[in-house]
Amino acid sequence: MLDFSERTGGRTKARPPLVLLLIVAALVAVTLIPLGYVVTTTISTGWETASALIFRPRVGELMVNTVSLVVVTIPICATLGVGAAWLVERTTVVGFRWWGPVLAAPLAVPAFVNSYAWVTVIPSLHGLWSGVLVATLSYFPLVALPVAAALRRLDPAVEESARALGSGPWAVFFRVVVPQLRLPILGGSLLIGLHLLAEYGAFAMLRFDTFTTAILEQFQSTFNGTAGSMLASVLVVCCLVLLITESAARGSARYARIGSGAPRHAPRVRLRRSAVPALLSLTALTVLALGVPVWTIVRWLRIGGAEVWKSPQMWPALSQTLTFGIAGALAATALAFPVAWLAVRWPGAISKIVEGTNYVTSSLPGIVTALALITVTIRYAHPLYQTTTMVIVAYVLMFLPRALVSLRSGLAQVPVGLEEASAALGHRPAATFWKVTLRLTAPSAAVGAALVFMAIATELTATLLLAPNGTRTLSTRFWSLTSELDYAAAAPYALLMIVLSLPMTYLLFSQSRKAAGA
Repeated sequence: MLDFSERTGGRTKARPPLVLLLIVAALVAVTLIPLGYVVTTTISTGWETASALIFRPRVGELMVNTVSLVVVTIPICATLGVGAAWLVERTTVVGFRWWGPVLAAPLAVPAFVNSYAWVTVIPSLHGLWSGVLVATLSYFPLVALPVAAALRRLDPAVEESARALGSGPWAVFFRVVVPQLRLPILGGSLLIGLHLLAEYGAFAMLRFDTFTTAILEQFQSTFNGTAGSMLASVLVVCCLVLLITESAARGSARYARIGSGAPRHAPRVRLRRSAVPALLSLTALTVLALGVPVWTIVRWLRIGGAEVWKSPQMWPALSQTLTFGIAGALAATALAFPVAWLAVRWPGAISKIVEGTNYVTSSLPGIVTALALITVTIRYAHPLYQTTTMVIVAYVLMFLPRALVSLRSGLAQVPVGLEEASAALGHRPAATFWKVTLRLTAPSAAVGAALVFMAIATELTATLLLAPNGTRTLSTRFWSLTSELDYAAAAPYALLMIVLSLPMTYLLFSQSRKAAGA
């Protein structure tokens, strides 16, 4: 039971309830399955076999491709994201009030749908630079959104002081504004890097080989578990290197100001001669990121006519996607609650370890998680092999932090005094939880569940490997049809995925504004 009796400064003195610790321990054990799979497989393979499979020319080619993709794409996304966010939040660019949600909208278009659109427009697209193009247009909002939120929170007094000391506009931007955006830039860049390592459909359609495309092709064509596992181990190392690099770059610098600062927004910069180029830049970015896929889908729908909507597999695919999305979102949110509860009410080493394991596991590509669950179920729980249960478990492992971040924030804002008052009135801990805590955290829980749902609705690789035979989702059905080059029949599935994701994308944008106090 929960103990609200002893608190000092909002922090509980009593130890966490045993039930809570058992639930969290069980969750951590499941969370470590993907990492455990990679480690045990590498050890059991033996050094000679493992080194022969890892240190070979093919792995070198994949490493060059994957690293080149990450190294080239992230700086471009960061530049576009910061530039677009600054134009929208700090200048008088025409329509600045509605450019925000427009720039967030590309997140509703899955990267593999973007590839489908661009391959339709330019069939010869393939290779590294094609991958950079599609990835940039798909992921730059991951930097633009947090940077825009940070720009709204910055104290304009710092910039005004720099200008008073004689610094010009560009000097103020690069010496004062950009350093204060370090954390959102690094955080967004980390998310982009992890997406690049995990993405399969977009790069497979562009015929650009990365570790993820090679692992899935290896698994589907030869079912060579050892070779695929060794590639997965290299991919895991790449993920960990990315996480460590971001952490080192972030450092221990603090960016919070002392005092309340000025409760006002920074004045917008008048663009004057730059007004037209700024407007054209934002328009071009929107057309490339959102206009091309939407136009392509509409074009294929027009070519296919009414017949493409009469496929007997379309509505079952929509139903299955909604089922997976709702079940996965509810499961991830429910399981994120005890972790968030532990982190907020009993902060310390244990809670940090628990949170860390979830973040590390979720950073691994879905294909690694899927291979781990396949191996475990085949060896130790065969009745669960290729069942809906395992699909939901994979979704929870991959997307639980999306619910956790939101829930943690919501729980931190619940006044401990209200829980104490409920306990003082004689309510049992369970009743206090349902009547006080859950009600106050419901909005945060809803946001977290929505983010998980959006991720599940467009997930491809884990679903391809884990879903029971005969199961079709919008993403897997879309992938099947595009593999057959039936682009007209695939268009409705692409449109439905975007329609499902758009409300969640707008919710994400709204929350970023709310967090920034806008």
